[in-house]
Amino acid sequence: MTVLSEEVVDALAAGTLDTPFDVLGIHPAPKERGKRSDGKVIRAFIPWARSIHVVRGDTRIPMERLHASGLYVASFDDEAFFPYRLSVEDPNGREWEIDDPYRFPPGLDESRVRAFLSGRERRVHQVLGARPMELDGVAGTLFAVWAPHARAISVMGDMNGWDGRCHPMRFRGDTGVWELFIPAVGRGARYKFRIVDCHGAVLEKTDPCGRAVELRPATASEVWREDRYHWADDDWMEERTRWDADRSPISVYEVHLGSWLRRDDRPGEDPGWLTYRQLADRLVPYAADMGFTHLELLPVLEHPLDQSWGYQPLGFFAPTSRFGTPDDFRYFVDRAHQAGIGVILDWVPGHFPEDAHGLVRFDGTDLYEHAAPGQARHPDWGTLSFDFESPAVRSFLISSALHWLEDYHLDGLRVDAVASMLYLDYSRREGEWTPNIHGGRENLGAVAFLKELNDAVHAECPGALTIAEESTSWPQVSHGTDRGGLGFDQKWNMGWMNDTLEVMETDPLYRKYRYGSFTFSLLYAFSERFVLPFSHDEVVHGKLSMLSKMPGPNVEKFANLRALYGFQWAHPGKKLLFMGCELGQWTEWSVDGSLDWPLLDFETHEGLRLLVGDLNRLYREEPALHVQDFHPDGFEWLDCEDANRVLLAWVRWAPEWRDYIAVAVNLTPVPRPDFKLPVPFSGRHRVVLNTDAPEYGADGGLLVPPTLDTRAESYKGREHVLDLPLPGLSTIYVKPDEPG
Repeated sequence: MTVLSEEVVDALAAGTLDTPFDVLGIHPAPKERGKRSDGKVIRAFIPWARSIHVVRGDTRIPMERLHASGLYVASFDDEAFFPYRLSVEDPNGREWEIDDPYRFPPGLDESRVRAFLSGRERRVHQVLGARPMELDGVAGTLFAVWAPHARAISVMGDMNGWDGRCHPMRFRGDTGVWELFIPAVGRGARYKFRIVDCHGAVLEKTDPCGRAVELRPATASEVWREDRYHWADDDWMEERTRWDADRSPISVYEVHLGSWLRRDDRPGEDPGWLTYRQLADRLVPYAADMGFTHLELLPVLEHPLDQSWGYQPLGFFAPTSRFGTPDDFRYFVDRAHQAGIGVILDWVPGHFPEDAHGLVRFDGTDLYEHAAPGQARHPDWGTLSFDFESPAVRSFLISSALHWLEDYHLDGLRVDAVASMLYLDYSRREGEWTPNIHGGRENLGAVAFLKELNDAVHAECPGALTIAEESTSWPQVSHGTDRGGLGFDQKWNMGWMNDTLEVMETDPLYRKYRYGSFTFSLLYAFSERFVLPFSHDEVVHGKLSMLSKMPGPNVEKFANLRALYGFQWAHPGKKLLFMGCELGQWTEWSVDGSLDWPLLDFETHEGLRLLVGDLNRLYREEPALHVQDFHPDGFEWLDCEDANRVLLAWVRWAPEWRDYIAVAVNLTPVPRPDFKLPVPFSGRHRVVLNTDAPEYGADGGLLVPPTLDTRAESYKGREHVLDLPLPGLSTIYVKPDEPG
């Protein structure tokens, strides 16, 4: 090794040196012209040090300050390399004994790095990021980041007073990955990557694979360990591998954790958020008492802006610190499982925001985003779309998905905005998008990614669900990839939701003209495995709350909404309801406040909540209402032709052919005391649910007996009818008293 050039020393001092291991640490002594040198030299670069000593056993050897920037050197006559430590005196006279990061060999598994680059690595978070570990018997953290076009990268953070010059990283050649093992850095240490990009600009970036992030508006990553939390949900996780989601009741309570309930004792600027652990103590028992089978959480992925609801994430491996630590979030999931409730995460693999500390132009190039500006920028949200053609980007996103399912024991991913990924022209006008190689509008890279994602989840996490929010008629979204589908387990039925709400918002006097919108969904109900969603998107941006959507005076608004929920729970498909919809909130949901819990002091609001709980319990208890949600044998119309009176009737069949629930719906305020409900078999039937019952806050104006006996009459193709008094704006379920 030759004597250091002035250019190298200046680059080190400026934080732009891309080969720090050629300079720092222990090396053969520089050879002088005409002389043989078998000695060793140790160099250390610590700008804030007042002095540095090399520690060899009990001996301390002072280092010479070679450059004013903080470059120190010591020479030794030893022929062999030897272990050592550094004793550093800080400006206050305190001494610190440390292990020199530049005496350690590379710590990355290059085969896994290359698998990542080729799209084959499904757990890149176990390769890149900040991983606490031992190297050569020394505890510390191995930092690694993918930035192939950067000129130089260093770690800056608590370990060096945020001086980005102190810890330059080793470049792993054509892998494009930079790494550095820093001893004595452990859990909780804050850090960023200081990147000199391909243009020479200096960027400060959050770790793309970081496991934890500071509370906003701070943006540093934090070192974290996954092995410190002790789970208590073994039975749940074992049972999940045998779970048949198609035949099971799934009723989802969609929740934004920051606005479900807030503390009213918050001081100053504290927003009053409950912590993950407090939510485990409050939200989990509430959901269990309400009979929901799953909680679905609006994006927990770390995100910079509260008002984005989490849908513009930057922490694809980090739960938001707004509510606590990663282990606090594990505790929440653990408690949910112990209460018999699954947890689904809204997951956003389609796009990311342009915040400077995030993924945007990470190394000065379009590393994560699409290279074509028109295709990269999403016109609706001001975000950047991922480049799904990049194998490394696909590996990054699939690793994120598996991370949440494996490391946090989550039970499913609801994949956001799938339609925006599938279509190149989504929200773009003519000339603003580039057709695919076949001249079409389909995003072939996104299609391939979604199939790969679903196959990976199903192979690696048996029993975990993938659910698509897909708002178009893309075929076979919830069909297996081996049958030409995208491979999702379920798909939100946006058509049913839009049609149903459009009719329900119409004055009942005119609903007869839109009667077909109630029945149309059954023409395609079994073409996909559908979820029936009334989600957060339906109660914001001027769309009104569910209760306020309903027409008529207040008493009719409540009756309409009760009848609507009865209709939803009896319709084929799994169920989803956004928080607050069970309370009958008058106002739209706001991310900046809490649900209007005091409304439950009023009988009508508490009655609506009780109805949702009873619908859930009935849905879970009655096989007819859930076992054949996705099979046409589970549904049969009894009457779908009474448009003039806006009446509907159908039967939900259990696999056992005499076990069924018959459903009657009256969607006008006019009572029908003489309504005839045709049923499959004769005998006594019980009314198992009446949305107009007094316990649900209704006036109960038309008495509905608890049991009914059939009489023989040929009607609507049946030979038996029930004379069922049908109140206005009501839904009633009846079942045979002794099926079979």
